[in-house]
Amino acid sequence: GHIEQSDATSWMGMYCLNMLSIALELARDNRAYEDVASKFFEHFVYICRAMNNIGGEKIELWNRDDGFFYDVLHLPDGQTCPLKVRSLVGLIPLFAVETLDSELIDQLPRFKHRMQWFIENRPDFSTHVDTQSRDGEVRRFLSLVNRSRLKSVLRYMLDEEEFLSPYGIRALSRYHKDHPYVLSLMGQEYRVDYEPAESSTGLFGGNSNWRGPIWFPVNYLLIESLQKFHYFLGEDFKVEYPVRSGRFLSLNEVASELSRRLTHIFLRDKTGQRPVHGGVRKFQDDPCWRDAIPFYEYFHGDNGAGIGASHQTGWTGLVAKLIQQSGE
Repeated sequence: GHIEQSDATSWMGMYCLNMLSIALELARDNRAYEDVASKFFEHFVYICRAMNNIGGEKIELWNRDDGFFYDVLHLPDGQTCPLKVRSLVGLIPLFAVETLDSELIDQLPRFKHRMQWFIENRPDFSTHVDTQSRDGEVRRFLSLVNRSRLKSVLRYMLDEEEFLSPYGIRALSRYHKDHPYVLSLMGQEYRVDYEPAESSTGLFGGNSNWRGPIWFPVNYLLIESLQKFHYFLGEDFKVEYPVRSGRFLSLNEVASELSRRLTHIFLRDKTGQRPVHGGVRKFQDDPCWRDAIPFYEYFHGDNGAGIGASHQTGWTGLVAKLIQQSGE
């Protein structure tokens, strides 16, 4: 058998849109890049189709009943089974988002013609392109996740009983703490539990990865994606944050709130303790250590304590960018 992966497919969608954006920028000075831009636009169209394929032996990665993206397992006997684990697998489709402004597109007639042909002749793709006219300018919005699905995914992501931690977005929904996912297959039982810190097994080096901790790179990309969604959808598109709070914010405001939660990992709380230091008294209390803040590999999904390698400035150092944005 094999697995159709929601996250891997979405990473490629994000890659195509990033390369499209780069090619369009280069095409300002060298029109040969119009054809490169067209190639990546077309690849994005096909990825949209793959994410939403229905019929034949395939089923959608989007689960209509739950309103969330899952991996789909295809068994050798032809059966299909959605792997209903609420993890980052279902949030990564948010990364594939980009807005094309007419100020640039109107300068590139070959690319514009090719893009318009796909919009007019591929109705299955039209739900992933939103067009907006304002003050004589046309914006075209490309995303794997349309407006209605965006709200559905964010209802999980911004729920403190699911993904939303006091310190960022967990890799696995806290729902699985009381409701572990269990799959029985060919006489074997496979299980995914919520593990907010180190893994309970030695698999993958004892790293729990998508099983509950807070990872800075994917949190940063989620914040960036929310900002991109806000750029097109604007102030009128609001979601409840946190879910069941009765408080509705724009996506830009939600991005700012998530930034604050992530930076609070490193700041002193009301008792003078830094969550990043966890229960290590020397780091919390010793005047020689308490202000020496390490950049851990990942963080406890519930209390923000640093876990894994303590020198991951390569990605946890992204907190500096979040602080800069907050200041601006």
